[in-house]
Amino acid sequence: MNHSFFAMVNRMKYINRWGLMRNSVPENLSEHTLEVAYITHGLAALRNSRFGGDLDCGKAVLYALYHDCSEIITGDLPTPVKYHNQTLKDAYKAVEAQAAQRLLEGLPEDLAEAFAPCFEPEGEYRLLVKAADKISALIKCVEERKMGNRDFDTAYQSTLDALVEMEVPEAEIFLREFLPAYCMTLDEL
Repeated sequence: MNHSFFAMVNRMKYINRWGLMRNSVPENLSEHTLEVAYITHGLAALRNSRFGGDLDCGKAVLYALYHDCSEIITGDLPTPVKYHNQTLKDAYKAVEAQAAQRLLEGLPEDLAEAFAPCFEPEGEYRLLVKAADKISALIKCVEERKMGNRDFDTAYQSTLDALVEMEVPEAEIFLREFLPAYCMTLDEL
């Protein structure tokens, strides 16, 4: 039998992000996903070490690895479009769910059951992955602005505002303790 799941996931590297923006350095979905996984791991570890949490950091990373897999099928819909109004937001969520289902259908039935929860993180895990996703977008803005690309000025501010509005203490720590290093050169690091 021929199963397509892993071949489809492999195609993340062909999905470009920030389609409406002029990019100094292009970013694909695979790169973004890896960064979100690293950041999610850090946020989960912060939750556990500084806020008395009891999260499974491996589970948090697993959720992060699958957080945008539906975009393999849908492509990366720009944020201003995706969140333009509630009707569009709801419609896109339905399309994402259908895309996730299509991906899962590329697995044998016994594996699909094991993979399905990866596409729907709940509770604290969902919040941390969402915060990590926004931090990753903010880092992209920082990097582009550092290269003199002013096209990312508004995206930087709106992403920062959205992240602060989430009120995730671990994200606030990341912004304070780790984000400044992204503005440094290799020699300064």
